[in-house]
Amino acid sequence: MRLYNSQLPLSANTFSPSTGLYRRLRLDKILGVSNTLHYSSRLSVSNSGNLYIAAKFSHLSFRKQISYSRKNKFFDQTPYASTGGTFSNRFQLISPPTFSQLQSRWISTSLFNSITMSHSKVAIIGSGPAGHTAAIYLARGELSPVMYEGMLANGIAAGGQLTTTTDVENFPGFPDGVNGTELTEKFRAQSERFGTTIVSETVSKLDLSSRPFKFWLEGAEEGAPLTADSVILATGASARRLHIPGEEKYWQAGISACAVCDGAVPIYRNKPLAVVGGGDSAAEEAQFLTKYGSKVYVLVRREKLRASPIMAKRLLNNPKVEVLWNTVTEEAQGDGKLLNNLRVKNTITGDSSDLKVSGLFYAIGHIPATDLVKGQVELDAEGYLQTINGTPHTSIPGFFAAGDVQDKVYRQAITSAGSGCQAALLAMHYIEELEDQNTN
Repeated sequence: MRLYNSQLPLSANTFSPSTGLYRRLRLDKILGVSNTLHYSSRLSVSNSGNLYIAAKFSHLSFRKQISYSRKNKFFDQTPYASTGGTFSNRFQLISPPTFSQLQSRWISTSLFNSITMSHSKVAIIGSGPAGHTAAIYLARGELSPVMYEGMLANGIAAGGQLTTTTDVENFPGFPDGVNGTELTEKFRAQSERFGTTIVSETVSKLDLSSRPFKFWLEGAEEGAPLTADSVILATGASARRLHIPGEEKYWQAGISACAVCDGAVPIYRNKPLAVVGGGDSAAEEAQFLTKYGSKVYVLVRREKLRASPIMAKRLLNNPKVEVLWNTVTEEAQGDGKLLNNLRVKNTITGDSSDLKVSGLFYAIGHIPATDLVKGQVELDAEGYLQTINGTPHTSIPGFFAAGDVQDKVYRQAITSAGSGCQAALLAMHYIEELEDQNTN
């Protein structure tokens, strides 16, 4: 895989040689960003000659004002020869870029041949800790895995929920902690080092009814399918949010969806904290936070908890916990850098008031990214993939689930990585059995 770096404006057209279609990337609308930001892109040429262009950006750089570079050359004019063919590396900036959401400018490519992707033994859909761990094991096992990391799939950048996290302090090997985006980049680099082909496209359709499995990329659903003998689904889950005013500004600067991940961060220590939710997860997270916060408020929109009786009893008997019944959050406020206040409203009286807290933790559930397989494989009542005996095995042989897409209990980067390892080992065994059958 050869990589090239350049920059894209907020709106871009890219040409996909695997489908022959132009795809429009409207990052401004997706992200709701209108200020000038530094955007770069990753352009990769795989061994089969496929060209992929993906916008790459940092969630944590929205406040930086960096001038746009007009150097929009991905590489020189020398044709790049590959196994699958030859194409000319020419980029043309049609018009000057603008960062206004009202006006769009774009870059287009000129390609002189159409190259189709080959069949792969194992396809990995998703690019978080589970997906990359699976890729590393499979690549070292010489199965040449292909990873479809997604282009803002489910509204999250490639790399998953870790890309929305600042400091990760509980992942082994980083005694001083590591930035979430930096950690995902290290995952990616390690996957590539051992030969994983990474495609920055979103799989939008998956057919598990026959073998090899068939799937299609976003924008190419009417074309010929891509195929794989085995598929590992590692698309993860996203935390439910309230989408209140101030949430985006103070996300990971006082607002989080994982107390276990972030509760020990210094900004929360010995400070009043709040948890939104009334179920078992909210009760567990609130009690966990009492180890670090001076006091923990639990905001419950009704007049009773949905948590199990034993969890509710533990929560209500904790001296550091105060439950605010019939209470909803209206707005997150702060000093521009960190959260320091919540506007809350009593649903009975309609009165609004201030709640001085330094942390707000959502415990209102997660949404597993399983739309691809609904109606094809067994899911539980909440939409999580049902696996067999705690392994990545699903109800369909050769189709494995790893990470948060099947885990609604732990939801940690390290447990996702572990399930990715399991999925890879099972996929290896499955491929070996297929090859033995074909030999016989």
